[in-house]
Amino acid sequence: MKQEYPSEPGEQKRERSTGRRLRGAVAHYLGRAIVSGEIAPGERLTGEVANAEALDVSRSAYREAIQVLAAKGLVESRTKAGTRVQPRSRWNLLDPDIVAWAFSGEPDPGFVRDLFELRAIVEPAAARLAAQRRDKDDIAALKAGLVGMRRHTLATEAGRDADRAFHDALITLSASIGAAVNWTTRFKLRTKALPRDPVPDHARVSDAIIAGDADAAEAAMRALVDLAFADTRAVLAEP
Repeated sequence: MKQEYPSEPGEQKRERSTGRRLRGAVAHYLGRAIVSGEIAPGERLTGEVANAEALDVSRSAYREAIQVLAAKGLVESRTKAGTRVQPRSRWNLLDPDIVAWAFSGEPDPGFVRDLFELRAIVEPAAARLAAQRRDKDDIAALKAGLVGMRRHTLATEAGRDADRAFHDALITLSASIGAAVNWTTRFKLRTKALPRDPVPDHARVSDAIIAGDADAAEAAMRALVDLAFADTRAVLAEP
């Protein structure tokens, strides 16, 4: 009987890395198709064997990709019933991958509306809490974000990084909110500059938080999100 030897550590690492890349590529492909509406809610995905063959990946890589999508609320798998796309109400709309997939092409207007509705719920409440609990480090982070936005403008990557840092200073869901802020800002600026400067909107939020005025901070953040949504809708309405 032929003796089988274990793979070298480097070889095992390469296999794991390749598996992760395949899983990520399949999740990205299917995720984009679902979020864009190409695969509609309620639609049943082709069987595991057929899809794995069509995508030229192993069944295990395909299965792991489906598990990734299920964790994000995009699909649900049931024995015998197969895998179906979930309604948008079940999606984790603030998941960074879902937001990125939505804005990798032309985003669905309904998705954008739902995304801003979530931001309008989460961020004003976060601003209120920040005004009540801010410390010197929080204040320094807010001021640094404003300085960065003023210096670089949101038309640059550095300015958008500063914008994300500003929002991250307010909320513990930093990765989720940061993704939403980043992709909606990129989308608004994809063809032309904004008709107004959004930095004063951020400054009003910062001033209220630094002053410890919870009501004003909540109102200012709500106005900021509403104006950002109006800017995004204007871009969506362009021919």
